[in-house]
Amino acid sequence: MDRTEKLHITMFPWLAYGHTMPFLEVSKFLAQKGHRISYISTPKNTSRLPKLPPHLSSNLSFVEFSLPHVHGLPPGVESTSDVPIDEVTYFKRAYDKLRDPLSDFFKNSNVNWIIHDSLPYWLLDIAALLSVNLVFFSIFNASMSAFVGLPSALLVDRQKRLEDFTVVPEWIDYPCNNVAFKLYEIVNY
Repeated sequence: MDRTEKLHITMFPWLAYGHTMPFLEVSKFLAQKGHRISYISTPKNTSRLPKLPPHLSSNLSFVEFSLPHVHGLPPGVESTSDVPIDEVTYFKRAYDKLRDPLSDFFKNSNVNWIIHDSLPYWLLDIAALLSVNLVFFSIFNASMSAFVGLPSALLVDRQKRLEDFTVVPEWIDYPCNNVAFKLYEIVNY
């Protein structure tokens, strides 16, 4: 690819403030390089973000999708901060329902890259169908990623009980004793 070619890049973070802000910072960086950025979120989440510097407004735009309603999710919820932790499952279901409207958006917007967070597992199929580059951007550090493990470890579902998170996982093959949660830390997750 020619280094001077300008791209249309969409950013799709998980709908939590700790995710939206790092995605916004990457968006601003890419917009400064002259790329066209479509930052996808919900109206309430984009209203919570800081105002863009005027010199970036021509390259960075917010694309808002309303979060679909699902049974069990209170009305007006658009972020994890809007729901108690025991209702996040409903929130994830609503987030998954963004699949079809986002698919339509990607089909009609000549997107070159989709930079996404960890939760939209369904983006892989959409990107493959449209021949769009898909990039995973993790807001988590290397220790957290190592602790969670490879996708193959996640599929086996080895960590079922809370106590399973308080020991160093078997796939970490170097000496360490601090890559594990304390029981009181994992209780809420």
